[in-house]
Amino acid sequence: MDRSLTELEAIVRNRVCGVCTERTGEGECGLEDPSSCALFRLFPQVAQAIQSVDSNDIQPYVDAIRHNVCSVCRDQEPDGSCESRRQVQCSLDAYLLLVVEAIEEATGKVFDKTGIPPLGAGPAGGPRPQIRL
Repeated sequence: MDRSLTELEAIVRNRVCGVCTERTGEGECGLEDPSSCALFRLFPQVAQAIQSVDSNDIQPYVDAIRHNVCSVCRDQEPDGSCESRRQVQCSLDAYLLLVVEAIEEATGKVFDKTGIPPLGAGPAGGPRPQIRL
């Protein structure tokens, strides 16, 4: 299913901004400069990178984002490190799973989640898997 960049951005904003830790109590973006949000500042590259991947595994998406988006981001250092990512202040990095899922679903991809084991409820369910992006 073909979607315009504007439609994809609206879908991602709907999915991510509502759960973003930077939003205010009134539901508005709480960033001092909302245009500094890497997810939407670089959205054309984000959408292109995600659409270039076809996988049920997150790692190829992470690789595509690092290669096609982070590499042109003003926050990434020449050595590939990123203080914003390290401090979990990069919305693209923090919400990458939601972004990938939103774009792929909006363009007609169905993820095979059968290989993902169910998580136990609460602390008694044991340690939760950690995904490092």
